[in-house]
Amino acid sequence: MAGIAALAEYDSENTSNSDAESDDISKESCLHLKPLDKGKTLAVLQAESRIIAAPMVATKECVDAGRYMDPKAKEVKFNPKYDELFAPAIGPVDPLRTKQQKAHKNMLCGFVEDSHLDHFQFETQRRTFQSYGYAVDPSVNTHGKLETYVGDVEKADEKKGLTVFEGAEKREADKRKRQRNMDAGDVEGYLGPWGKFVDEKTVMKPSEEEQKDLDEILAKRSKKGKQVEEKPVEEKTTLHIKDAYDYQGRSFLHIPQDTGVNLKSDAPPEKCFLPKKHIHTWTGHTKGVAAIRWFPRSAHLLLSCSMDTKIKIWEVYNDRRCVRTYAGHRQAVRDICFNNEGTQFLSCAYDRYCKLWDTETGDCISRFTSRKVAYCIKFNPDEDKQHLFVAGTSDKKIVCWDIRSGEIVQEYDRHLGPVNTITFVDQNRRFVTTSDDKSLRVWEWDIPVDFKYIADTTLNSMPATTLSCNGKWLACQSMNNQIIIFNVLNRFKYMRKKVFKGHMVAGYACNIDFSPDMSYLISGDADGKLFVWDWKTTKLYSKFKAHDDVCIACLWHPHETSKVVSAGWDGLIKYWD
Repeated sequence: MAGIAALAEYDSENTSNSDAESDDISKESCLHLKPLDKGKTLAVLQAESRIIAAPMVATKECVDAGRYMDPKAKEVKFNPKYDELFAPAIGPVDPLRTKQQKAHKNMLCGFVEDSHLDHFQFETQRRTFQSYGYAVDPSVNTHGKLETYVGDVEKADEKKGLTVFEGAEKREADKRKRQRNMDAGDVEGYLGPWGKFVDEKTVMKPSEEEQKDLDEILAKRSKKGKQVEEKPVEEKTTLHIKDAYDYQGRSFLHIPQDTGVNLKSDAPPEKCFLPKKHIHTWTGHTKGVAAIRWFPRSAHLLLSCSMDTKIKIWEVYNDRRCVRTYAGHRQAVRDICFNNEGTQFLSCAYDRYCKLWDTETGDCISRFTSRKVAYCIKFNPDEDKQHLFVAGTSDKKIVCWDIRSGEIVQEYDRHLGPVNTITFVDQNRRFVTTSDDKSLRVWEWDIPVDFKYIADTTLNSMPATTLSCNGKWLACQSMNNQIIIFNVLNRFKYMRKKVFKGHMVAGYACNIDFSPDMSYLISGDADGKLFVWDWKTTKLYSKFKAHDDVCIACLWHPHETSKVVSAGWDGLIKYWD
């Protein structure tokens, strides 16, 4: 013990003197000091103490130089070896984890192993389990032995393990036999693949009991919803002038010579001007006016139809009187149209009747009905086809009638909505129709298949159309408060840049018209205003209040430079100059 004390004293004395050597002695090396013998000299003790005080160097085997990876880490900043990457997880065990949580799993509900199973087999077993309640156990490899089942095993034994595909019974229809005669030499009896079934019945008739039940049902229906067909109203006419004929025996249809304007001329005025003042008002209709039409060629008379079920014809010159009233419809009149000579005109109304009238005498010549409301009506403008007219109806059809026989001779059924307008183009060889289906269709006359169909996503419903005086342009009133133009001659091209705006017509079929010299375009609007645009520049030139209600129609006089007629839902027809 004295030796140890001396060694300690010696070390303490040399602590301040030794600098690098004393720092290298570690606590671990001091723990390995052996007890000193009493008989050894101080020199021997010093030598041994120096040897023992050297630091212990650890061997390679006992150094844990492994790098650990956090299983939740999303980024690895070094290149791990295989043993490091797949080393078992280390750390304290959670004593509160259940057996289910401790189980090894690779998804939320368990551990999934890849299995080499055909897609068809998987679908077969899935549908079998869904339908019958059992399926083959995929986890058991049978190798030719009896298959084991999961689910309703008793039902699997009962059905002998049949799947939904194997267990499906064949339909009785597949067992039906056909009549066969494949002998092509038998001209009359040859059936080929078109032979009927042996037990097939071509005409099926109800049995006696079924027939009694059907008769009872039909009798009840006829009593409940007995539809009484409305008979057409008796047509009447009223002449509002003293004499139907003048001193020379001429009726009011005769073109006057004393107006100061050549009404028989075919040439339009050289230059037209904007209408500015109101010069006359025709009153007589008790409800809103629906449409107005000039007398053909001369325009010395004006025909109007109204929601008060009446049609009237007015003088444009001289006294500007109401000449005759035609009453023969039960409900509001929708459209009217003159023939080429003006001696007759057609009318269609919401009472589902189209009627042909004699303009001069006021007699109703004939009636036509397809039990559908006709929205527009037009004579064929060709001289040799004046006995034919077309009507666009509410059941999406354009119906062609023959006046002579009173029968339908053609139907054009391609639209997907009620037909609103019919306009003849291309020297009357074709006609254009618009509908509520937002499309425009072009038809060849007498061919019930449209050869041109225009349906752009940017287009809206077009309930009013007008052909220009020169026959080149078709102006359409669009429901997005615009007037759009189609080039009739150039494959019905939609002129996207030629758009007339500024008026409000959404929801109303306000008619459009061109000035005779093609300088201006006019239209009414929902506020009762009359708009005038420049045709070339599409600039709005003028607008003024024309009616207290919707200005539904406007016409430019074909022989006057600035005379315009407008009609509104206030029941008035006004003349502007």
